[in-house]
Amino acid sequence: MPSPPAKPPHSRFTCVRVWLLASLVVSACPAFGQRPLSRSEDALIVAVRASEDASFALLERVVNINSGTMNFAGVKQVADVLRPRFETLGFRTTWIDGASFGRAGHLIARRGSRGRHVLLIGHLDTVFEPQSPFQRFERIDATKARGPGIADMKGGIIVALAALESLQKTKALDRMTITVVLHGDEEESGTPLEVARKDIIDAARSADIAMGLENAADDPATAVTARRGYTRWQVDVKAKSAHSSQIFTDEVGGGAAYELSRILASFYEELRGEENVTFSPGLIAASAQVAFDPEPLGAQLSGKDNIIPPIAVASGDLRTLTLEQRERTKERMRNIVAAHLPQTSAEIVFEDGYPPMAPSAGNTKLLGLYDAVSRDLGYGPVTAVNPRHAGAADVSFAADHVEMAIDGLGLLGGGAHTPDEFADLRTFQIQAQRLALLLFRLSERRPE
Repeated sequence: MPSPPAKPPHSRFTCVRVWLLASLVVSACPAFGQRPLSRSEDALIVAVRASEDASFALLERVVNINSGTMNFAGVKQVADVLRPRFETLGFRTTWIDGASFGRAGHLIARRGSRGRHVLLIGHLDTVFEPQSPFQRFERIDATKARGPGIADMKGGIIVALAALESLQKTKALDRMTITVVLHGDEEESGTPLEVARKDIIDAARSADIAMGLENAADDPATAVTARRGYTRWQVDVKAKSAHSSQIFTDEVGGGAAYELSRILASFYEELRGEENVTFSPGLIAASAQVAFDPEPLGAQLSGKDNIIPPIAVASGDLRTLTLEQRERTKERMRNIVAAHLPQTSAEIVFEDGYPPMAPSAGNTKLLGLYDAVSRDLGYGPVTAVNPRHAGAADVSFAADHVEMAIDGLGLLGGGAHTPDEFADLRTFQIQAQRLALLLFRLSERRPE
């Protein structure tokens, strides 16, 4: 649990901040710089508060529908439950069939043509397929519930619906343009990726602002303004095979296992240490015979201790914060691979997956607006998550096409991707109120 932040040095008030389960922040008194809400804003927050019971009932309903990425019928069923909720709010909804990229598909909802265009991003799928024993919503107590995808991220969709419903009740939604993209394959992206993510990129190109509904760091005092991207890499090594007694001779050389070891050790020694750059081999194999399969990742080996391996392969990931950093690191990895041991050859190939969400002035500005909203609601300041603690997410596909982007605005909890996944239900009001008020204020601000 994080330590409470230091008291602002120039504060005129004594403010007690109590950190509850999952880093929930409760302000015991107004913070320095907090300004009172307008009548319209007060009405908006009243509407959010009134939505809690219905929102929790809907959350339980969608959590109880298995929507593991490869359960296409389940993913579509979640979309079918949510679709009329958006349509009731005046959204035009479209189901994008995923046959062209090998997945269930995506739900897209659009509304309005006035003001700034905001893109809300989420996903329908979870990591829990039908064979998982973790299948049902369970209310643990008054403040906590567990279930597959409850925080990552069906809860984020429910937060967004509550915010949008409150804006509709107060007539504020009529002066907004909002597109909602809910992917059916965030946890295991379809291929080709450019087809699977075409719709969100197209939506982002016509939007001004992108907001992700992930649970991110599960810390209500933070939001995401930068995410590292993901690139897969694979090194294939070939060498001469011979009796092991002949290794290191001029005719035979060092073998494939030593060449691969040299490459990986050089990655570690020469590339390690640059901020926000990480690279990790997920599979390493070397033997007389290697049958390698990249998906699902695995290898079958056979050989003997007295045979010099002629084949070696390593597969891993590369994570960087910017495109420049990604391309520069790739080139350094290529140069290392090219410096072969005698009688060996090797090559490295890269497959770019999720792009980085690079830091930007616009993202920082949007965080400032969100921070002000949080303070004015009495929930305290919000700071940026360290990119090392923010994995890849769909907002990254939109970030380069909009003026401002932010993520981590969904329901918070913990244990994502495990049978211990839970939601801290106390964060529902915090996150829904923040999102509703942020959207409201963005609708009133003139583009700069």
